[in-house]
Amino acid sequence: MSDLDVDVVVIGAGPVGENVADRAHQQGLSAAIVESRLVGGECSYYACIPSKALLRPVDLLAATRRMPGVEAGPIDVAKVLARRDQFADPDDSGQADWVSGAGITLLRGHGRLTGERAVEVAHDDGTTTSVSARSVVVATGSVPAFPPIDGIHDVNAWTNQDATQAKEIPASLLILGGGVVGVEMATAYQRLGAQVTLVQHGDRLLPTTEPEAGRRVQAALEADGVDVRLSTSMTAVRRDGPDVVATLDDGSEVRGAELLVAAGRRSTTSDIGVETVGLEPGKPLPADDTTTVLGDWLYAVGDASTGAKLTHMGKYQARICGDVIVARTRGKELGGRYSHHAATAEHTAVPQVIFTDPQVAAVGHTEASARAAGLPVRAVSYEIGNTAGGSLQADGYDGFATIVVDTDRRVIVGATFVGQDVADMVHGATIAVVGEVTLDRLWHAVPSFPTMSEVWLRLLETYGL
Repeated sequence: MSDLDVDVVVIGAGPVGENVADRAHQQGLSAAIVESRLVGGECSYYACIPSKALLRPVDLLAATRRMPGVEAGPIDVAKVLARRDQFADPDDSGQADWVSGAGITLLRGHGRLTGERAVEVAHDDGTTTSVSARSVVVATGSVPAFPPIDGIHDVNAWTNQDATQAKEIPASLLILGGGVVGVEMATAYQRLGAQVTLVQHGDRLLPTTEPEAGRRVQAALEADGVDVRLSTSMTAVRRDGPDVVATLDDGSEVRGAELLVAAGRRSTTSDIGVETVGLEPGKPLPADDTTTVLGDWLYAVGDASTGAKLTHMGKYQARICGDVIVARTRGKELGGRYSHHAATAEHTAVPQVIFTDPQVAAVGHTEASARAAGLPVRAVSYEIGNTAGGSLQADGYDGFATIVVDTDRRVIVGATFVGQDVADMVHGATIAVVGEVTLDRLWHAVPSFPTMSEVWLRLLETYGL
């Protein structure tokens, strides 16, 4: 056994954990990261990056087909997969080199809390390292959740890891779940040549978005040929030769070469020793707005915490976590300069982009969630295709924008954009929500013509003075 003493040790070397360690180290603290798998985490190899690498080519092809005069040939699946590999080859040597080059100690192995400010790392070679630290950060991410369906663990079902790293496209694919992973992979695989059947327990796709967003995504998937089954459950699954056969709650059966389970995720806190400090394993760690879980020493960020399960929000938490740790470690020296840091965006302005076709980009409240929160709101919508920018972007542009306005304060508390190429439009809305910019000021934020951003003016006109 060897010993290590540092200011901060982070369990988990995904993008969130890396950001915590780097933020603290850049401000003078010694830092170590513990990782049992790949440095760079789920997002780099099995989620955000490879999924978008699969989606971009097929979406670009669809966009060209909406533009007369542009030649749109068949998709080259082999080249799409090869390009995916360039972005998400599961070789973490480059990421590991970055960690070392940043001056952060990388400990490869399984890390577990053994008590207050103490972590033990079990390495693959049988050795252990005992780490003592002023601050411990849990950034262990999440894993796919499997619903209690008969046979689900016997059919070698895919998770997002298998779907994003597949070496070939199967002839057919069953997808369980109509959330972000389900609809994105349905888009990619159908357009790459698989016949996709998507089974969703609820009565609409993307249930946390504005209802019209889910309806438009469903219509687009069905136009591509996806068989979408809403208000439907799988009761059992089995292998029948090379195929997976799923029995549905109406007694019918559907089959596919593979089954992708996209039914949510759960925090990875089961085997990291949280019970040694009085916390419940297997649950998200209850971090406050400063990412603190216990006292002034234990923190949780990203999917391991109770915050939003999105990479960019985890990195936002990470920056706050690093600054809070620095302030507490070097508080007198810094004069409390970081005392104002708190993850307030978690309450008001969580942005998300869903890379279907049409894309869905949203921030803050939906109309329903705002009303549930007791806010006095009015929502207005406008078809993006009715702007000059939208009509130029694609023939028959199909998409809309919605803003949710707090009628008392006259500020936007939520916005949704649906349509081709709307992903980058959401940040302007995020600034408006975070900055609590009044509608009266927004009238003076003049959108460029002819761009799709002109929808902002049309939304204000629809809302009225």
